[in-house]
Amino acid sequence: MLGYFGPAGTFTHQALLTISSEEAIPFATVGEALDAVRSGAVEAVMVPIENSVEGGVSATLDTLAAGRRLMIVREVLVPVQFNLYARPGTSLADVRRVITHPHSAAQTRGWTAVNLPSAVVVEGGSNAASAIEVADPRSRFDAAICGQIAGEMYGLEAIATRIADNDSAVTRFVLVARPAEPPARTGADKTTLVAYMHTDHAGALLEILEQFSGRGVSLCRIESRPTKTGMGNYCFSIDAEGHLRDPRVAEAMLGLHRICEDVIFLGSYPRADGVRPAVARGFTDSDFEAAVDWYATLVNPVND
Repeated sequence: MLGYFGPAGTFTHQALLTISSEEAIPFATVGEALDAVRSGAVEAVMVPIENSVEGGVSATLDTLAAGRRLMIVREVLVPVQFNLYARPGTSLADVRRVITHPHSAAQTRGWTAVNLPSAVVVEGGSNAASAIEVADPRSRFDAAICGQIAGEMYGLEAIATRIADNDSAVTRFVLVARPAEPPARTGADKTTLVAYMHTDHAGALLEILEQFSGRGVSLCRIESRPTKTGMGNYCFSIDAEGHLRDPRVAEAMLGLHRICEDVIFLGSYPRADGVRPAVARGFTDSDFEAAVDWYATLVNPVND
């Protein structure tokens, strides 16, 4: 049984439907969804992790890093577009109060300022929850900003379409399961981890970055997150190009283990966009293998 950050009709639900049509369990929060995997209530859950406009999803990043270990096994990219939905018979001129998810509000702020200058936009729990609220005839809200799947699921009508300020916005979702052997490498993979510094000192981040740059590993994402142990204490959430079984990534992980207080491995999995990294000369698998063979001749010389 799979689960997802719900309710039904969210973009997360849409992401899950792209890989599975089986019945799945919605959870009210990202934390509840991930804890359901930890407890064994579900096999895996789909949760949002990053948006191309708003950045990382802090609830997912922080909950993945805390508690019993979990592993990302797959990612899904969903283009994000929003419509303005209302109860049948409502016109744009009737809209005075709008409810939507905080990220949706941020991604449609320009449109609402121009087209609904007098309306109050209230940030709620999720796009689907906003649609559910507006579908209630007793609701104090006139409209919801949400995706098509939510608006139509709860019987609303679109009174304005494609209202996102950024027409190319994409949200990245990840399927999270309990720790196991990572999926086989494909050559177009991504590795997610969290690195904790021993101490916050000058050059600490540079030391972490050098473990990747020195092995020819590019990063797809890096952001600091508070460790919640005190003001100014941060860890680094990182997506790197490549798979744990790639020699260059393996050596980078070993280097991180040497210099960091802790390194949490959150999975190696195929990239949803299928992009293969451009591996520079000196960092291919064969380059690493040749180096190992050469070193062996130094410690075990063979006389001609």
